[in-house]
Amino acid sequence: MPIQTVTINTTTASLDYYLIAFDADGNERREADGFISQKLVDILSTQAITDVFFISHGWLGDVPAAKKQYHNWIKAMAESQADIQKIQELRKSQNQEFRPLLIGLHWPSKPWGNEDLNAEPTSYDTSGTKLNELIEEYAQDVADTDAAREALGTIFTASIEYSIPPDNLPPEVKAAYEVLIKEASLEGDENDSESSILEPDAIYESLIAQEESEEIRFAIGDAPKSKKNTFLDFLGYLSYWKMKQRARHIGETSGFNLLTKLQKAAAETTRFHLVGHSFGCIVVSSIVAGRKNSKLVRPVNSLVLIQGALSLWSYSSNIPRRVNLAGCFSSVINDRKVVGPIVTTRSIHDNSVTKLYPVASVSGRFSGQDIDFAAPLESEFPEYGSIGTFGIQGIDEMTSLKMYPSEKPYNFQSGKVYNLESSEFIRNLDGGKDADAHNSIAKPQVAHAVSSAAFGS
Repeated sequence: MPIQTVTINTTTASLDYYLIAFDADGNERREADGFISQKLVDILSTQAITDVFFISHGWLGDVPAAKKQYHNWIKAMAESQADIQKIQELRKSQNQEFRPLLIGLHWPSKPWGNEDLNAEPTSYDTSGTKLNELIEEYAQDVADTDAAREALGTIFTASIEYSIPPDNLPPEVKAAYEVLIKEASLEGDENDSESSILEPDAIYESLIAQEESEEIRFAIGDAPKSKKNTFLDFLGYLSYWKMKQRARHIGETSGFNLLTKLQKAAAETTRFHLVGHSFGCIVVSSIVAGRKNSKLVRPVNSLVLIQGALSLWSYSSNIPRRVNLAGCFSSVINDRKVVGPIVTTRSIHDNSVTKLYPVASVSGRFSGQDIDFAAPLESEFPEYGSIGTFGIQGIDEMTSLKMYPSEKPYNFQSGKVYNLESSEFIRNLDGGKDADAHNSIAKPQVAHAVSSAAFGS
């Protein structure tokens, strides 16, 4: 169902958004009555829409998880009545009546997840499925190579042999995981040039202990789980590189084309605001940047990166300790592809981007890039870290602020970059202790920052 309704508080008030879904190759999925993109074009062509909010979820998100996250995000924004009133007054001063259009972009980022737009979630296991077919299915979401398929065969055989997972990884299974980690990392193509030092024994032991360490999750919903089969649980995490690659590919192709189509249909006064979370920040950044020499119809009006799982140097024209290497999204800054503010959030309580991201991204291969190891790292920031930990770095001008309470105005300025230290609000207290806060973003203070970015455009 393309139109999703969000109920606000306990009242009868509601707000609709459009869910537009792509398959793993970036093809838009057709609904029974046509493509959602055409419906959106028709709306923008015939209605006086003032603001389009284009939102993308992150890693390990299937359809049910995406719907849940978009519901929570949009509900938080809709319940910020003071912000809605402010933008209404702002648009009125511009001789417009505030009329938003909300779009949730779904891209399949959860291995073997539920991609039925109407079905309930299901689990995955090996029962009743031919082994070769299962290997092929898993290879598509981890690494599409012969070496990966051979390793998957070893893992599936062990998952059948061991009805009760052993305390330690059997040597042949550990070797198979090491192959998969290598193959998965080599398939990534982001020019940060990433590889892995993930240790199979450590991850396996954490799963055996049922800790499912929050340091190895970017999930927007539940982590991928089999029917208590630890060997298969492990495989979900090895989709890191595949899904990161997919996020960028879908953003710079299908997402870029969709936004271009919508901008052409809309009035010149219609503003476009892009919001991403986790790997969704790669999606929206790729939409804005496009491929080399590609340009949107006009710059977008604001860009918000919430706990971004992408390199802190992604927007830099000169990555530290690299020779003549720019970040993959440096054109967003250099070519003024966002005319309004660019806003990021970061939190010390987000264990996913603080701990997993640098581990999964530390260089073990460099794809032929010229790296100057002799050059000192003249920065207080590390080579490998995420925007969700450090904000955007390596640009000429940016402003660091603490995230404000909902009632305090920001006064964001057009064309500026703002990194918001958000630990006070992006936090997940569980029994008095801090748990991973990567997904604790449906907060009024976060919604206030998103709305304020729209004000500043």
